[in-house]
Amino acid sequence: MSQAHITLTAAGTALRGTFQLPASKSESNRALILQALAGGGQLRNLSDANDTVLMSSLLGQTKTAEVFDAEDAGTVMRFLTAYLALAGRPVILTGTARMQERPIGVLVDALRQLGARIEYAEHEGFPPLILRGRTPQPAPEDGQPTELVVRGDLSSQYISALLMVGPTLANGLRLRLTGKVSSRPYIRLTLSLMRHFGADCRDLGQFVEVRPKIYQPADYMIAADWSAASYAYALVALAPAGSWLLLPGLRRYSWQGDQAIAGIMEKLGVATEYLADETVRLSKTAESDALHQDFTDCPDLAQTVAVVAAALGVPATFTGLESLRIKETDRIAALQTELAKFGASFIEVGKGQFQLSSEEFAVVGQTVATYHDHRMAMAFAPLALRGKITIETPAVVRKSFPTFWDELQKIGFEISEGG
Repeated sequence: MSQAHITLTAAGTALRGTFQLPASKSESNRALILQALAGGGQLRNLSDANDTVLMSSLLGQTKTAEVFDAEDAGTVMRFLTAYLALAGRPVILTGTARMQERPIGVLVDALRQLGARIEYAEHEGFPPLILRGRTPQPAPEDGQPTELVVRGDLSSQYISALLMVGPTLANGLRLRLTGKVSSRPYIRLTLSLMRHFGADCRDLGQFVEVRPKIYQPADYMIAADWSAASYAYALVALAPAGSWLLLPGLRRYSWQGDQAIAGIMEKLGVATEYLADETVRLSKTAESDALHQDFTDCPDLAQTVAVVAAALGVPATFTGLESLRIKETDRIAALQTELAKFGASFIEVGKGQFQLSSEEFAVVGQTVATYHDHRMAMAFAPLALRGKITIETPAVVRKSFPTFWDELQKIGFEISEGG
């Protein structure tokens, strides 16, 4: 879908049907790196998200390419930085203009301590990067893992990138995490997948430790994406009474941190029922009078929850949004601007604390800017259940959920294309 904008409307009747989710991008991109490090294994149900297609393509070029373009994919940029830095071959790693504004100094500094020779092609602390191989560092004489101190409050992707290459180091790796650790479930997801490929690794709280142990090829089935499921929850929350949706392929006992959406949306009027065949059934219930939510472990859910709470008129307090400033866009500023178009406010009332209020919320044909951010498009789209809405640059959803607009049409949304 390449149009400059699309207009969405909904019939106003109860939503009932199956909403087919994509495979997890988070699982897929980690599994691809681990498969490469292990030298084999079959990955089934890989995500068709652009980030995963890109990761797979670039990993297939690691022996020949001189320039790698991570485009706008954060996991591709961070994971390939570590993977290529320790591979020993000179390459350039770059990305989109926005990617070149997203900091990577924490990861580069850590890799340099492991002997990686990395230079900044333009601005200190930001891509593009010039990777010139690695000078192996002497292993600690006491046999203990090499220890690095890494900030935990910026992006868990830095930590995951380091952990995945940890088993390749002579004595392994120990990371001492400082500050408030953001998105820890994503770190645990990384460790769980590493163990699946034979690694010896442990989450010890302030420390995360990887012992030297050669990865082994392993087969793995990628699960459906809990992050994408958040938009189905939003649809049911804003739909008329009697609405329900079935979500196939979601694991009840998942390594994905964004499964937290089930508990959050219970407060916003959506009940979750786990059926026998890895299918989840969502149904409409009554929402709470207020919401207080810490998004430290699940920042990618914040936009979706903010839009739903605003539309329902549920006052909400959000914390744990520190990493949203360095995502595909400044997601806090984007939320503030777009929610204001509907009569809602999203105000920082204290350090890291945001208050959402929406006493006069109305959907009357507004146009939502997406800021090159897939989650802005998908978070605001469910508002079509309350009135006509226009979404700019709808193709941004290809980053994580290429069939999103098709799924909306299947459950009764009308989409007119233009621009």
